[in-house]
Amino acid sequence: MPTRTARTAWNGTLTEGSGQVELTSSGVGTYSVSFPKRAADDADGTTSPEELIAAAHSSCYAMQFSALIAEAGGTPIALDVTADVSLGPDPAGGFRLTGITLTVRGEVEGLDADGFAAAAEAAKAGCPVSKALTGVEITLDAALES
Repeated sequence: MPTRTARTAWNGTLTEGSGQVELTSSGVGTYSVSFPKRAADDADGTTSPEELIAAAHSSCYAMQFSALIAEAGGTPIALDVTADVSLGPDPAGGFRLTGITLTVRGEVEGLDADGFAAAAEAAKAGCPVSKALTGVEITLDAALES
């Protein structure tokens, strides 16, 4: 399996500096980062490590879930996955990820609500990004749409 690479060039202090995150392996883009915008309610066109983790988690989960739906005998038609990643103070000092909420709504043929829920939970446990984030509480809100 391949290794993927991203690179950040940072200039200045934490509170006054800023940087550029480059998605090197794919070459799909370079994005601005800054701590003040990371900690603000309005990101104002700037990404953050938490948003990048959310992107990684939602896409990884969707792939894992679609595989598990098929293994359970279903056919995934459409999955809509959102990952909300929260940053907060760390009692030991600094900051930490305080939680992740995965929300999935799916249109699936061949599985009932119980089968969908079981595959959704298994995907949460089996997704490689979930495994990498075991130090963070991950909650799941999964619902089958008719």
